Amino acid sequence: MRAARAIAAVELRRFLRDRSNIFFVFLFPLLLVLVIGTQFGGGGGNGRVAISGTDSALNNAITASLEDDDVTVTRAGAEAVRQQVARGRTDVGLFISPAAATAYDAGDPVDLEVVPGTQQGTQATLQRVRTAVAGLSVERGQVAALVGAGIGDTQARAALADAAAASTPPELTVVDVDSITQEFAGLGQFDLGAAAELLLFVFLTSLAGATTLIQTRRLGVMSRTLGSPVSTGQALAGHAFGRFTIALFQGAYIMLATAILFRVSWGNIWLSLLVLATFSAVAAGAAMLIGSLLDNDGAASGIGIGLGLVLGALGGCMLPLELFPDTLRTIAHVTPHAWAYDAFAQIQRHDGTLVDILPALGVLVAMAAVLLALGTWSLRRSMSRAL
Repeated sequence: MRAARAIAAVELRRFLRDRSNIFFVFLFPLLLVLVIGTQFGGGGGNGRVAISGTDSALNNAITASLEDDDVTVTRAGAEAVRQQVARGRTDVGLFISPAAATAYDAGDPVDLEVVPGTQQGTQATLQRVRTAVAGLSVERGQVAALVGAGIGDTQARAALADAAAASTPPELTVVDVDSITQEFAGLGQFDLGAAAELLLFVFLTSLAGATTLIQTRRLGVMSRTLGSPVSTGQALAGHAFGRFTIALFQGAYIMLATAILFRVSWGNIWLSLLVLATFSAVAAGAAMLIGSLLDNDGAASGIGIGLGLVLGALGGCMLPLELFPDTLRTIAHVTPHAWAYDAFAQIQRHDGTLVDILPALGVLVAMAAVLLALGTWSLRRSMSRAL
């Protein structure tokens, strides 16, 4: 077992030393998660509003009202806010001029400039901005009425605050009967894209890395390994474990990076890692099979990338499985991606337990066992084949 671990460690070091992996393995997946989340993801709350304007009572009041409504609020200069709206980084841009701030302090009518974006959820966020501004107007009118009745301004505000605390606001519960909407309810902006890209790149990188097995045989690395006190079984186990380690390493990196950078929720982290481990075993077996059946680097790389993209698309990595027609969704489950997708969906969206994901795990384990057995058998045979 020590020899197998040593071979796996060498494979991982070779993988990390390849400079082409800096972009395609470490940066590109995160860029795709960012793009997909920005363009198609949910707001991760009740929307995003960027406010431009100097610090004032009006600015602070609107910000507090929006944040109480679970709206993400940022402040920036006028030009920066316009750029955020244009690039889809915020749903609504709100511009508070010095004249508007002065008018609010004086109790006069206020004019605000609002620039809505074009992404999904903008209209809902715009309505929340309108509600927040209208609420301030109502509060200002209530204070003015109490002051006009002979109550001091401070006492009037305190009375309104006490009344608001003593009353129970009405609650509105919206029940959406659309199954797709219910399925995606509660997902963060980047959650769906992160899980899909993890599956896509773990499998894609594993298949594309099948060329290292060909190079291992061509450059005589395998022969020198067998010339040392290492048995054939240990060498085969080491290369299989190396493929698995690389796949698991990349998947864990994507999980950690997206959790830190995009606050992706992976649910029960131990169950998510278990799904990742079984899927990585499937990817390792597929990589060993391709790397042992082919003798040409270019052909292995091309087939690996092409097959990885096709299986990823069919397995829900480019379009959610929930949007597939029923027949196509059934066909999609010939891929390991679809089973892993279902398992992650259970964990992320429904707080799934081990029992809930056990069917998907069972299929993935069976696929991994078959592919690793075929890959090991094929690699053993390829050792005697001239390159």
